[in-house]
Amino acid sequence: MLKNEKNILEIIREDDFMMEILKAAKSLDLADWWICAGFVRSKIWDTLHGFTKRTEIPDVDVIYFDKNDIDELTEKKLEEKLKNILPGIPWSVKNEARMHVVNNIPPYSSSVDAISKFPETATALGVKVNDNNDVILTAPCGIDDVINLELKPTPFFTETPERVAIYEKRIIKKDWKSIWNKITIYHI
Repeated sequence: MLKNEKNILEIIREDDFMMEILKAAKSLDLADWWICAGFVRSKIWDTLHGFTKRTEIPDVDVIYFDKNDIDELTEKKLEEKLKNILPGIPWSVKNEARMHVVNNIPPYSSSVDAISKFPETATALGVKVNDNNDVILTAPCGIDDVINLELKPTPFFTETPERVAIYEKRIIKKDWKSIWNKITIYHI
């Protein structure tokens, strides 16, 4: 059973597929990088549901923070590099130093700040490997919701009616309950 951060790090470390992806992303040597969102949440929820087969994820979200190069073309070039390293993986690379413009909100101060402003607490997670290939987890909204199978908005997504609406639309669009039937969804 998953009860704490140590357990989460252990299941990721033991997953050769995830480690291969993490090492590929690390090879880009990006500033303040993480693989986040569904890559982490799905592994946790799959484990808690006792799934023996991995739930397919639509993309592998690699984020980084580099104020010196906010050209979207750079992100596309990085995706191509990753596709050359590991073809067949649905890579998505985003520089969080520019994503505030896309999301029409104040600038982020770091990648972890950006993760804290993801719509759901259970998705506001990131992992990476350090130089020793140790797995590191960031969970700016904590891990309680994800390990308790609870889907709630991050504090940022409760601040305005527009953000609440985005959170509620994502619940419908993503239809997570049809995949992970033990989750509890909280509405605002």
